[in-house]
Amino acid sequence: MKRSLSYYVGTGLVFLSVSIFVFIFYPLVSVFLFPVSLTDIKKSEYTLIIPKINAVGRVIEDVDPWHEASYKEVLKKGIGQASGFAHPDQKGTVFLFAHSSGAPWEMTHYNTVFLRLTELKIGDRIEIWYKSKEYHYKVTKIMEVYPTEINAVKKEKEADLIVQTCTPLGTDWKRLLVFAKKVEVKE
Repeated sequence: MKRSLSYYVGTGLVFLSVSIFVFIFYPLVSVFLFPVSLTDIKKSEYTLIIPKINAVGRVIEDVDPWHEASYKEVLKKGIGQASGFAHPDQKGTVFLFAHSSGAPWEMTHYNTVFLRLTELKIGDRIEIWYKSKEYHYKVTKIMEVYPTEINAVKKEKEADLIVQTCTPLGTDWKRLLVFAKKVEVKE
């Protein structure tokens, strides 16, 4: 049986469509199906771990949160730690921010670190490894604000850690802020 040219063109288009679909959605699906193994983490680096949602990411220090071009490049590689805020081994608030998603053609594990951040509840645990030392935090407050409401971060005096991402997923309409308090690690 001889097949027509339209058969081959149609088959090619179907294959191309499925390939593009897999390419676009693989990073999102992999977060749920193939989570990062928490035992394989380099704990000597500056690393954020949120066990409940299998979020693991390398933290890049002293990122200017007001300079869009510089922080956009950093967020392609990991989580940004806002300059002007404390480090985990210092007194004060640590402020970390990352993507929850990105443009389909540039999505990777790095810009989906906070994909499931909306699943956190008060009392959940966040870990940070900094200079080979472990720091534990407990979520105390969660809130959504508009991007112009920067006073929500400035007013917060009780939090030792603030984690931020955009919400709802796939947009930058609002910011999800997770506030946490440092807790002692029980050996």
